[in-house]
Amino acid sequence: MTQTKLLAVIGLVVLGIIIVNGTVYSVDERERAVVVRFGQVIRYDDKPGLHFKQPFLDAVHFFPAQILTLEVEPQQIPTIEKKYVVVDSYVKWRIADVLKYFVALGGDELKARDRLSQVINSGLRGEFGKRTMHDVIAGDRAKIMEVLSVNADKAASEYGIEVVDVRIQRVELPPQVRGSVYERMKSERGRIAKELRAKGAEQAEKIRANAERQRDILLAEAYRDAQRIRGEGDARVTGITGRAFGVNPEFYALYRSLSAYRESFKNKDDMLVVDPSADFFKYFKNPRRGAPSGQ
Repeated sequence: MTQTKLLAVIGLVVLGIIIVNGTVYSVDERERAVVVRFGQVIRYDDKPGLHFKQPFLDAVHFFPAQILTLEVEPQQIPTIEKKYVVVDSYVKWRIADVLKYFVALGGDELKARDRLSQVINSGLRGEFGKRTMHDVIAGDRAKIMEVLSVNADKAASEYGIEVVDVRIQRVELPPQVRGSVYERMKSERGRIAKELRAKGAEQAEKIRANAERQRDILLAEAYRDAQRIRGEGDARVTGITGRAFGVNPEFYALYRSLSAYRESFKNKDDMLVVDPSADFFKYFKNPRRGAPSGQ
C-alpha cells in the first residue's frame, strides 16, 4: 500500500469517526437533553440511552435532572417594626420542564439561579414585612418557609423550574446593632437577676425568722416542761423528806446543821464570826445532844 492510499484510509477513518460522533449521542439517567437545529428546538423528551441526530446540523444541550441546591446570599430584611434582620437561606430546586427552561433562560444555569434568588428574596421581604422580630426569629419560621416554598414554586414555574423546598438557616441581627442589643439583653437579665436575688433574700429572712421563732418556742416549752418536772420532783423530795424527818425530828435537826456546816466551811479562806455558845455549834460540842437516854 502506497503512502497516498494509507493517508486516504486514515482520512476516511477519521471522517467516519467525526460523522459517527456527530450522529450519535447518549442521554444519562441524571440528565435532560434538548436537540436544537438552527436555533429551533426539535426534540427535548429523549429517554435515557443512545439517540441519533443530524450531523453538523443538530446541537444537543444537556441539563441536570437531579435536585440542585441554591445558597441564597444573606440579606438584610426589615420586619413590620422596621427593624432589620439578616436572613440566610437556601433553596432545593430542579428542572421540571426542560423545554420551558431552555426557551426562557437559554438553558443558562447562572441565569436560573439569579432569577430564583430574586424570587426568594422578594418572598422573604413580603413575609418578614408582615411579622415582628420575635415572630420571624422564634414564632413563625416554619410557617414562613412553608409559604415561601409554595409561592416560589408558582413564580419559578414560568421558567420551567420546580422549587422543592425553601429553608431559612439563620436569622440574626445586623452586626452594627448586635452589640447594643446584647447590652440591653445583658442589662435586662441583670435586672431580673437582682429581682430574683432580692426575692430570695426576702424568703431567706422569712425562713430564718420562722426558724428562730420555732426555736424560741421549743426552748420555752422545754424550759417550762423542765421547770414543771423539777418542781414536781422537788415537791416529791420535800414530801418524802418531811415524812422521813417527821419520824425523827432530832435527825432532821442534825441533817440541817450538817448541811449548814458544809456550806459555811466550803472554802478554807472563809471567815465566820459566831458566838461559840450559839446553837449553831451545838453538835460540835455534843454530837449526841438531844438523843434519848440510854443510847
